Amino acid sequence: MSQDERFVFIAEWYDPNASLFRRYELLYYPKDGSVEMYDMKNRCRFLNRIKYEDLHFKDLFVGNKITIFSRHLNLVDYGDQYTSRMLGSRKERTLALLKPDAALKLGEIIDMILNAGFTITKAKMMILSRKEAVDFYTDHLSKPLYNELIEFIISGPVVALEILGDDAITKWKTFLGPANSTIARSDAPGSIRACFGSDGIRNVAHGPDSFATAARELELFFPSSGGRGPANSAKYTHCTCCIIKPHAVKEGLTGKIIKAIMDVGFEISALQMFYMDRANAEEFYAIYKGVVAEYSEMVVELCSGPCIALEIRQMDPSKAFRDFCGPSDPDWGALT
Repeated sequence: MSQDERFVFIAEWYDPNASLFRRYELLYYPKDGSVEMYDMKNRCRFLNRIKYEDLHFKDLFVGNKITIFSRHLNLVDYGDQYTSRMLGSRKERTLALLKPDAALKLGEIIDMILNAGFTITKAKMMILSRKEAVDFYTDHLSKPLYNELIEFIISGPVVALEILGDDAITKWKTFLGPANSTIARSDAPGSIRACFGSDGIRNVAHGPDSFATAARELELFFPSSGGRGPANSAKYTHCTCCIIKPHAVKEGLTGKIIKAIMDVGFEISALQMFYMDRANAEEFYAIYKGVVAEYSEMVVELCSGPCIALEIRQMDPSKAFRDFCGPSDPDWGALT
């Protein structure tokens, strides 16, 4: 790898002030992990070459969303033939739908997904209407257990995940195991359904079996056309808010945090992955401005990548959950 080797991508950023998308040429130098950017419309340098440790080589592929100095960029295309030839990959997106029977094992299942090498790029807990369930199971209409499938999928919240990885569609189906959980325990003992499923209906999770089906199902849960998709599961009573911060999401701790929350008796009644821009982060932390010395660093961290918001429920959750989280400084908390 030469000092001057670099990979070029076309990156797109939505400017909320101008209500338009801006395009940049993003250059990444793997030798020292440095980046530079050029404004494509104005034909000028936007960011001088600088080392940026929070961007990793594995993050560089078309379709991914990355963050550089709190600016969220979508990588929409390769910038030259060399980059396309060297980094063009078989990364795919597919739907991982966690069914109502996954609720009590949500943390463990998410942890297994992350440990299997998948990246979670979207996440939301939802309640399906009967019509949405019928649309989802349109290919199952002639199957004998169709009505039972419909009744089960609308019996409680589901968690829809968009997951990404090399050959994700095939690998996720394999990782799920056979549809009948009893058969999965004998034929694929390490699979999701073998570990957590009960039978052929209550089998914890679903995955599409083709590129076309994955695209259709992802559009149902995460519509790209501006639609809303199924309703979120939030209850807004006897609840408090928990934010899993970007550094924890990047470090693959989401599943472990969710499990720890549920293990002490809290209910997670809503969940959604989202990105905060700087203005949102400043508004969210406004109460700390001028009070906490780390305010600026807190804002930068919160808009440095994806967050996951959780609705935490208990009869009197706010103080109990803050006590469970402990002091904001982990070192101080370890000493008290």
